[in-house]
Amino acid sequence: MNKLTINDLDLRGKRVFIRVDFNVPLKDGVITDDTRVRETLPTLRLAIQKGGRLVLASHLGRPKGGPDPKYSLAPVAKKLQELLERTVGFANDCVGADAEAKSKALGEGGVLLLENVRFHPEEEKNDEAFSKQLAALCDNVFVCDAFGSAHRAHASVVGITRFVKQAAAGLLMEKELAYLGKAVTNPARPFAAILGGAKVSDKIEVVENLMKIADTMLIGGGMAYTFEKAQGLPIGKSLVENDKIDLAKRLLVDAKVKDFKFLLPADHVIAPELKPDAKATICDVSATPADQMGLDIGPKTIAAYAAEIAKAKTIVWNGPMGVFEMPAFAKGTLEIAKAVAAATTAGATSIVGGGDSVAAVHQSGVANKISHISTGGGASLEFLAGRKLPGVEALTNKS
Repeated sequence: MNKLTINDLDLRGKRVFIRVDFNVPLKDGVITDDTRVRETLPTLRLAIQKGGRLVLASHLGRPKGGPDPKYSLAPVAKKLQELLERTVGFANDCVGADAEAKSKALGEGGVLLLENVRFHPEEEKNDEAFSKQLAALCDNVFVCDAFGSAHRAHASVVGITRFVKQAAAGLLMEKELAYLGKAVTNPARPFAAILGGAKVSDKIEVVENLMKIADTMLIGGGMAYTFEKAQGLPIGKSLVENDKIDLAKRLLVDAKVKDFKFLLPADHVIAPELKPDAKATICDVSATPADQMGLDIGPKTIAAYAAEIAKAKTIVWNGPMGVFEMPAFAKGTLEIAKAVAAATTAGATSIVGGGDSVAAVHQSGVANKISHISTGGGASLEFLAGRKLPGVEALTNKS
């Protein structure tokens, strides 16, 4: 990566604006998963060690273009204070008098968290005047450590870079780009891509791009049925995108012509309806009854996919194999998580991204065996689809 990183910066005595991704799940004002906060600690500790004065900004949730106490970052300031083991100030807005006064009052190694940037509609509009106000809170130095927001051209990610002299990647951003970049440009082979989730439409470009790069593609989840139907197989009441059947046919023909290994489920767990207590049975996809829907991959598919994963030296996984939130339909996803962990232990590089697949590696107790768990589902998908990320492009090039 030919971009400045935090290691290249002299921060002593300077206010540094750090865009972090503290978009954490909250329940009744309590953080239920602090992974995103923990992931950015190495960057924050390094900035403190370098004598910087830290002004942190993040979004949280999707407030409707104005302040909403439900989406306040105040609970995150408390959690960060606990994790950093130092005082973390909190500004009641991300621009304006309070933010300016508190940022100017910071001493070396001081930390200030600004209120949710999405309380201003100008954030998502990448508004120039708003970007300038954010830049006024620092001394010409910006660090982006929010990989999860790097695919969005927003003011605190992209706009601010026009009003500072140096815009650099944080350690988390650098790590994300190193793992994903190697997978896309120079992967150890064989390279297996595992794609799941509900819709083909969400992942078309990823499928197309990874078919040029990977050696094998394993498809699961609801998106598999659009491909199965394109092959003329009976899918019962399973989820299908009828307007994507022709596209699925084209991708299957492409795979055949290129002799690309494109695997679809051979058997699946079916039920008459999507309910936790629905009567689940297993059958081959080719024998799916008209009144049943596929809700997870079956044992034959798990075994076939696990065998492919075991051979791989690079593994990228995004999206669950079934409706994994319901225990009756979670086995496929959890078994794939274990197979990816086993391959990693045997020397493969594994990258897992997307909320459900990340939850699955945690749930199956193998998170510590995965090479890299990406903090940005949408951003990692766009990267794997071969798109440039605005938040990365906006960083300063190394001279």
